[in-house]
Amino acid sequence: MVSVSTGAAVEREAAVVVVEAMKMEHTLRAPIAGTATVSVAVGDQVAVDQLLATIHPNTNPEEGKP
Repeated sequence: MVSVSTGAAVEREAAVVVVEAMKMEHTLRAPIAGTATVSVAVGDQVAVDQLLATIHPNTNPEEGKP
């Protein structure tokens, strides 16, 4: 499952992609606030070490602060 789309703003710790393997779901979360670029689509089979999404950091250091 892809929780965001390319160009979407994401907050730190937001769910970005959910990978299902062996009937278990693994939620991949954004390590930083920024803008998402998604490299996969719902239903795609992915390989080990495949890039699924990239989070580009906010250019304004004040964005994403609590």
